[in-house]
Amino acid sequence: MTVLSSQRHLFDIPPDIAYFNCAYNAPQLNETSRRLAAGITVKNHPWEIMPADYFTDAETVRNLAAAVFGGEADGYAVIPAASYGLSAAARAIEPQLQAGDGILMMEEEFPSNVLPWRRIAQEKNVHIITVPVPADGDWTKAILERMDRRIKVASLSPCHWTNGAFVNLAAVRQACNATGSLLVVDATQVLGAMPFSIEEIQPDFMTAAGYKWLLSPYGFGLMYVAKQWRDARPLEESWQARENAEDFASLVRYSDHYMPGARRFDVGEKCRPTILPGAIAALEQLRSWTVPAIAVSLAVINQQIASHLEQLGFRLPPVAQRCPHLFGAAIPAHYKGNLVTELRNRKIFISQRGSSVRFAPHLFITADDIARLLGAMDDLIRSV
Repeated sequence: MTVLSSQRHLFDIPPDIAYFNCAYNAPQLNETSRRLAAGITVKNHPWEIMPADYFTDAETVRNLAAAVFGGEADGYAVIPAASYGLSAAARAIEPQLQAGDGILMMEEEFPSNVLPWRRIAQEKNVHIITVPVPADGDWTKAILERMDRRIKVASLSPCHWTNGAFVNLAAVRQACNATGSLLVVDATQVLGAMPFSIEEIQPDFMTAAGYKWLLSPYGFGLMYVAKQWRDARPLEESWQARENAEDFASLVRYSDHYMPGARRFDVGEKCRPTILPGAIAALEQLRSWTVPAIAVSLAVINQQIASHLEQLGFRLPPVAQRCPHLFGAAIPAHYKGNLVTELRNRKIFISQRGSSVRFAPHLFITADDIARLLGAMDDLIRSV
């Protein structure tokens, strides 16, 4: 696999900024910004907006998502946030749950993948079964050890958001098949940055926010719905999700039939010229780079950082337990300062979750960025 050279020219990142924090929020592509700016003016002339324009961008998004991430275009829904998709999944699944059933999730999971299930647990006397942080860092093993027929839903991420710990969802899928469990996936921290196989993992529902590794604007996200769930009740009843919605003259003849595929799960007012054109630009760029090439290229950057951090006394999980694009490192005990703040003062940006610092670069990183980061780490850690 070819390692991509720095793509910084495609972003608006000043030369003195070294940004290793895409797991928090990724910079926007210049082309995305250009299309968003053009979209702002669309509503200046509403007489130029045709009925088909309410649907065209969403269909483009579906086709691009299928081309980049796999699965059928009909399986993708356009959503505004990961929380929307996870809530929609919970709404669809809830009627199948009974008192005493179990919902499995990881400890310290992001709230969007916890709160919908907690509501169901309270209302239907369903049990939340939390997999504790494994002492050896092997989340896959810890999850598989708790999979049994009590578990009706496993709501998991392929990458723990706090430190980039890898979860082998293909193995979890096999366990779900054996126990009759459903698999809901929050792929926010991997989609667009490392391979995620819809065909292999076969999620019942997969959702991802767009503003991180999808390089997309706020207010855009993707949801994939397996075929067996495409007749389920959606989170909202949008007129744009019904058959013949393009025929504005007939809207008063209310349709009881949804558009095919996962379109019923689309957010209302999906015709958003101030958002979707920017997301389309980002998906087109991801397709051009290819996700495998992105993953390999980011792994090369992170390996340089990880090797240096280990020399400085940081504790890192084994390579096999790390995602290629994102990893966390436990700060040496002798360091008592605020590493994130110290680096920010040098215009180097990372994040901290608990006692670990998190590194999440993208293709805009240059050799100078890496040298500045490692030099700053030497100054701050070795000088203590």
